[in-house]
Order: sequence, then structure tokens, then C-alpha cells
Amino acid sequence: MTSPLDRLRPEHPPVRRVDDLVAAFGLAATGAPTAGRTFTGVTVSSGDVEPGDLFVAVPGLRVHGARFADDALARGAVAVLTDPDGVALLPPAADVPVLVVDDPRALAGPVAAWALGDPGTRLVTVGVTGTNGKTTTTYFVDAALRAEHARTAVLGTVELRIGDDAVESPRTTVEAPVLQSLLALAHERGATALTTEVSSHALALGRVHGVRFDVVGFTNLQRDHLDFHGDMEGYFRDKSRLFSPEQARRGVVVVDDVWGQRLAEESPIPVQTLSTHVGAPVAAGADWAVVEADIGLDGVGSRFVLRGPDGARHEAHSPLPGLVNVSNAALAIVLAHAAGVPVDAAVAGVAGAHAIPGRMERVIERGDGWPLCLVDYAHTPDALVLALEAVRPITPGRLVLVFGSDGDRDRGKRPIMGQIGARLADVLVVTDENPRSEDPASVRAAILAGVRDVRPDLADVHEATSRAQAIRDALRLAGPDDTVIVTGKGHEPTQEIAGVFHRYNDRDVFLAAHAERREQHA
Repeated sequence: MTSPLDRLRPEHPPVRRVDDLVAAFGLAATGAPTAGRTFTGVTVSSGDVEPGDLFVAVPGLRVHGARFADDALARGAVAVLTDPDGVALLPPAADVPVLVVDDPRALAGPVAAWALGDPGTRLVTVGVTGTNGKTTTTYFVDAALRAEHARTAVLGTVELRIGDDAVESPRTTVEAPVLQSLLALAHERGATALTTEVSSHALALGRVHGVRFDVVGFTNLQRDHLDFHGDMEGYFRDKSRLFSPEQARRGVVVVDDVWGQRLAEESPIPVQTLSTHVGAPVAAGADWAVVEADIGLDGVGSRFVLRGPDGARHEAHSPLPGLVNVSNAALAIVLAHAAGVPVDAAVAGVAGAHAIPGRMERVIERGDGWPLCLVDYAHTPDALVLALEAVRPITPGRLVLVFGSDGDRDRGKRPIMGQIGARLADVLVVTDENPRSEDPASVRAAILAGVRDVRPDLADVHEATSRAQAIRDALRLAGPDDTVIVTGKGHEPTQEIAGVFHRYNDRDVFLAAHAERREQHA
């Protein structure tokens, strides 16, 4: 019986000599002598150091990691890997070997992989990138892989899971040494396949360095994270890093947008193309294409036909509603097939996938006077359009939308989100997502400015300073034939306000309101 994933490390890591590390990577060494020194783990976070670790001190966006070397050494770090700037910041009394390289961040993954015996080579590995759909697609891929693999692992925005054990994920893609540790732990626990989301931040910051995926997938590229990447060209450039020979053997690219088409044309690794929009001109030249799609009105999924490179037609099913999830399901089928799963088994696996937290999650079903209540992670303009378009056909009455936009992130999308909500939903409740360090009222004001472009009189538009209150307001406004959809946070277990993380989850608020009303009428 396995223990919970509390340490995110293999139970029996190899013991490595610092001398061998220096020789393997041609590192310069200073500080204490390396002779006779060994280490058993690698980390870039001083707070994660365990006795016997190599601490990789990387330059951060605001502070150099070497400033935390005192903490790392106090916790038991036995050596430090950093750059020349980091060396100058180390405590003078540090009696450990100091290994020096120009770019320690780029080397953190390869060093961790080397230390753990390159665990990624012992698993079938699939990586998924793109703006929207990564989480859903990785869960679908995992469901398909389980047709051929008795135990699998899936890593991403929602959780880090190996077999039946899971913990909350700290970010979409974990830091490079943590990823290598999870690969090793997955192998140690008998997993034979692993699927992970790969964010653009992770690619820009080298978090998947040291892994060469068997198959990688691209969903789409839409406006997001421009505060980090600068513009769409920079965003595309970072996403494309996953499709390099160093990171992947082969890929699958959805060519529904111009970015996917460009990636397929420019990719230096072999790729298969997939068109998921029925009747699109690009479908004729795509290796795989969705040629029929029946968007179910029961709200529990859609049926579609996937044409393969050999012309064979495969009847398939997406367990989640909307055309966007036809795309995610089709991509998952092709990725799993490229990873060695027979097409029919991949189709069956995706069809049987379980509900995904915060992705078109049906929290309260319509009935007994209640509207249908959904939670979805849609937090970009394109994703919001797709979410509302997916829900409209299963809504007999009005579509009630609770939404906001993140603070300290791309400000340009806020009025766009307001315009979309005003155009595609009937009743709007504008509230906060994660204000972070920004004034929440200013974020809401930018959204409401976009709403006014479409509805100058702000008809059926409401504002709530508390997200929990916003959901309760929406339930009060909704009738039994309506649908209430809360977008933006999805599965997230916290809300960041003024730098403080508060425990919060949209699903929990729905369920608490439901329970309270049932008690009142008991």
C-alpha cells in the first residue's frame, strides 16, 4: 500500500557524488572541496530542502535564490549550484561545495534527471500545451492511457496524481526538480505512463528541461499571459519550445487557428495535424479531422466522428458538453494513439472519462426548483465565448454568468471579457477572481466598461464585492429553467486578495447555498 504524496519524492533515491556531477556537466567548483561529498535530491526552493539536497539557487524575477542559501543550508543542503551573481550573495561562512554555471535555471532539470537516473525514459510521457484545454485534454489522455497501462500519473493545474494518490498542485507545471522527482516516484510506484500540462511560463523558465516527451500536443493559442510574454509572437515562441528535438520525439497539433497551422509548418519534430472544426478548409489536408459532430442537448457530452489518416471513421464521444470539448477529446484520442494506445481503445477511454474538477463541472443539477449550476475555468476571452456557447443550447431559460478577471495580469482583456459576457449571457454578476495586489474595484470597473459597450443601460447587470456573495446573488436571480455558470477560477482552492491566499472554492459555495436552502425547507 502506497503512502500519500506528501513529499513528492521517490522513497529510495540514488546517492550521487558531487565530483561525478561536476565531471558530467563540466561545472566550475569553489567553496569547500567536492571530494567525498554526496547528495540525494535536488531543489530550487529553499523551503523544500531536505538533508542531503543540492540547492540550485536561480535568479528570480525579483530576488536571487542565493539570498535564501542560509535557509537551505540550515535545512541540510550539502552543496549549492548557482551563477556568478549568486556566488557573490552566498553567506561567507558556507562550508559546502559551490558549483558555478552561467544559467543554473536551465541546468536544474537536467541535473535532477541525471541525479535520479533519467526517470522520464522509464515511462511513456505525454505533454500538452496551449492556452485553453490543457487540463481537460490531459485528463482525457490519462483516461485513454489507462486502457493500456494499469497505473498512470497525471500532473497539472488541478492536482498531482499517481495512481489513486493525489495532492493539490501548486501551479500548472511544477519546477524542474519536482517534475523529475515525480517522474521517479511514479516509476517507483509502478506507473508506466505520465501525462502533464506544460504551461508557457514553464517552457520559458525551463521547468521541463531534462524531459524528452514521447508525444506532445498543442490545443490552441489565444490571448493570455501577455503581461509575461509581451505579445502574441512572444507567447507563440515560448509555446513552440515544447516542439523542439530536445523536448519531444513527436507531436500532434490542432490546426484550427493560424498559430496551430504555423506550428505544424515550422515544427522541427515530426507532427500529425488535427482539424476539429467540421467543414473547415484546413480539414482536407489534416492527418486527422472531426468530420461530424452532434452537440448533445442533454448537457453531458457530444458525439462526433473522427477521420484518421487512413480514411477510417471512428465514432467517438466527449463526456463534456460543447464543441470545445469535442476538440479536447479528439486531441486526446490522437495523442494517446501516438503514445501506443489502439484507436478504438483510446476512443473508449476518453468516452468513459470522469468529471474534471472545475471544467464544465455540473455542481447542482436542474430540478426541485433549482437551476443548473456549473463551474468552469474559462478565464480568457476565447474560453469564455466557448463556455457560454456550450451552455446556451442546454439552457431553456436565461443564462446567468458570474465572472471577473485577475489582478496583476493582462489588463487589456478585462473590457473584452465584459463585452463577451454582455453579448452572450442574459444576466451578469461581475465580481472578483484573484485581485492580488490590485484594487478589486478597479478591475471590476474595467470589466463593466466593456459591458457598457454592449449594454449602455447595464440592464440585468449586477456587481458584487464578494465572490461568494456573487454566487448567492446569481442563485437568487435565477429561475428553475435558468443556468448559472461561474467562470474564471474553476477548481482553484484559494483566492488571492492583497497578497493573502484565502481558502475558497466556487463549487463549495454552490453546495453550501444548496444545503442551506434545503435546511430552511426541511
